[in-house]
Amino acid sequence: MTLGPLMVDIDGYELTAEDRELLRHPAVGGIILFARNYGSTEQVSALIDEIHQLRDPHLLVAVDQEGGRVQRFRDGFTRLPPLSCLGKIYEQDQNRARHLAEVTGWLMASELRAIGVDISFAPVLDLDHGVSTVIGNRALHRRPEIVAALAQSYQRGMQSAGMVATGKHFPGHGAVIADSHHDLPVDTRSYEDIALWDLVPFERMIHSGLAAVMMAHVIYSAVDPNAAGFSPYWIREVLRKHLEFQGVVFSDDLSMEAAACAGNYQERACVSLEAGCDMVLVCNAREPAASVADAVIDHINPVTHSRLVRMHGRTVSNLAELQSAPRWEQAVAAVRGYEDLPELDLEG
Repeated sequence: MTLGPLMVDIDGYELTAEDRELLRHPAVGGIILFARNYGSTEQVSALIDEIHQLRDPHLLVAVDQEGGRVQRFRDGFTRLPPLSCLGKIYEQDQNRARHLAEVTGWLMASELRAIGVDISFAPVLDLDHGVSTVIGNRALHRRPEIVAALAQSYQRGMQSAGMVATGKHFPGHGAVIADSHHDLPVDTRSYEDIALWDLVPFERMIHSGLAAVMMAHVIYSAVDPNAAGFSPYWIREVLRKHLEFQGVVFSDDLSMEAAACAGNYQERACVSLEAGCDMVLVCNAREPAASVADAVIDHINPVTHSRLVRMHGRTVSNLAELQSAPRWEQAVAAVRGYEDLPELDLEG
């Protein structure tokens, strides 16, 4: 069965009959899990196993497990520091920071792979321009070359654990004050300024084999009137042609307030896919998600499917076995050693 272009979510710890019906819809290709779906490692493993059994090839299973404020699974998992800690270490010791970035990427991905998760939407490639509270310490650093260096190491760690990386939020969310969950941010900078700064981490990561990007719900008004996730210019011209990106393009969540600029849910999804996205996310909106599934049925195609199946994780190990391995113990000690963990964001 082909993986469709829609990623959806569920409400609880177990699948309902309604969940199963939606997840079997041919337009659905993935599911994103939140903190509300996590009760224990045993429970979420069983949930993911059931999701895998619904389809062949199995649906992509995703989560936001960046660390810091954005870590959906925590009890039974290593608490991960915000990515900005790595940038601070880089200023003092570049080699140590790169090593810790690789260790952190491996640890995050290996724990998720051990329960069957395919994708963590990480790392954040946005620059910390000092104005965006929604990005803030999720960013690795303010300097593009430092973000790129650390992200490349982080990606290597993820890849060694059997998970590919997703860079977000293209072409860069860090220079706007507004939070796209609640408002439509507008970045008034020129293309030349954006290319000189924000595009650098994406370009270097693409050259290092980046598998996926997630688009920003931001309008770059001096460049294009459409928000980036609905913009053929940003996706087809800049990302695909200029940067020669061949991987998966994800929309950000279409239930965010900024996405309303493209119309109702069905219109948002269709505009995003027509602009060049491979998969659109509709979260925390079950009725609209079901209507979007019917609306995007014509967007199922072999090219998208071939890109999406490459997002499936590799090298699964039992979580108990992983946590008894010396490499895991050493990684946990290294990660716990570089930051006193802040309060986590358990949105969802």
